[in-house]
Amino acid sequence: MFKNLIVYRIGPTWQPQLETVVEQLAKAEFAECSATQEKSMGWVPPRGDAHGPFVEAIGGQWVLKLMIETKAVPSSVINRKVKDKVAEIEQATGRKPGKKETKELKEEAKQSLLPMAFSRQGSVGVWIDPAARLLLVDASSQGKADDVVTALIEQIEGLTLTLLQTQQSAGTAMSGWLVSQEAPAGFSIDRECELKATDDSKAAVRYSKHALDIDEVRAHIEAGKVPTKLAMTWQDRVSFLLTDNLQIKKVTFLEGVYDGAGGNKEDGFDADVAIATGELVQLLPELVEALGGEVELA
Repeated sequence: MFKNLIVYRIGPTWQPQLETVVEQLAKAEFAECSATQEKSMGWVPPRGDAHGPFVEAIGGQWVLKLMIETKAVPSSVINRKVKDKVAEIEQATGRKPGKKETKELKEEAKQSLLPMAFSRQGSVGVWIDPAARLLLVDASSQGKADDVVTALIEQIEGLTLTLLQTQQSAGTAMSGWLVSQEAPAGFSIDRECELKATDDSKAAVRYSKHALDIDEVRAHIEAGKVPTKLAMTWQDRVSFLLTDNLQIKKVTFLEGVYDGAGGNKEDGFDADVAIATGELVQLLPELVEALGGEVELA
């Protein structure tokens, strides 16, 4: 839970009402792809219980889950089927199909093959902090987060979201931390980093399980390379990988964080959510402060 975080600021006009959100998400409950449907998205109970609520409220934090199912037919299979159909048309009519007809043949081939295609399902967690007016998507890519945000805005009336912005870019801040070898208060620099050139060469240097307090790293930065990823730890409790576009990846809760959570399986979900969000609601403001504070949007 919460392995990757893309953080959004909730717009000022939306007033969070738990019962209303539950009702609105229920109208877009997940249904599996039909025989000729390529993609299906919908909301499922985050606890995993059949007929459970679509939002779990734990310690003032709301947890949601979007299920995504996709079906894909390999392009090589489609092309082979189209090639056979084109050959049939040429043999029967003596003419070669044009671009428009060939495109239609590809679509027909895909639709005929979709019922036989294997489907793949995956879920994306969403965490809403109503008090802080933040929404966080547990996604490793911006594309997947965009799917979630689109689904949320379509279903939750009046909700507006913008990516969290800080006064100083994460890339610039990470450069300063690596050159000075001084992490912001409460944080430490770990042993993973990626540096990329900003020119057309797109040259990249990656360090893994490697000390970063070396002249070589500083030399790369002075030569114009910019950190795009940097592993860090907060308060010896949470480790993560910060990216230059302010995504938080590979979130790991360190030894001792879950001590005393108990082993009761029935309330394990509640304990996990409470502990994880309890740590992250402290980490996030400190990270934003380390980046110069949040940009106040008009």
